[in-house]
Amino acid sequence: MSALLRGVAAGSVFLLTACVALSAQPDIAAVIVHPTAASRAELSRAVSVALQGAPVTLADDALTRDSLLIIEPSHPRDASGLPLNGRERRKPEQFRLVKSGARCVLIHQGTGKRRVLKSTTCEPVART
Repeated sequence: MSALLRGVAAGSVFLLTACVALSAQPDIAAVIVHPTAASRAELSRAVSVALQGAPVTLADDALTRDSLLIIEPSHPRDASGLPLNGRERRKPEQFRLVKSGARCVLIHQGTGKRRVLKSTTCEPVART
């Protein structure tokens, strides 16, 4: 390979790396603003998918005051309302909402998997 071609190849790699580095936006803790029925449904679906399809019940104001969402495991009960398993040993699942560039992204803390919430509007958490 000629010196010119090696120089062009090296320059291309450098430029590509620089573009990727510049386009990477840091994640900033965020909260949902202006929640809608569509954004609440999208959040519920995202959490359910992260939990392998488990049904979830979320409050209408989930992630509107804090960027952390904690999902407690369900506690199966018998007909009289007593827990079937006794003591619950499973840990709660945690999700974090972040603003990544212009996108609202839900991160499952246990797996690190990220899901963009397209129907959701969020803003960075105000620092105090």
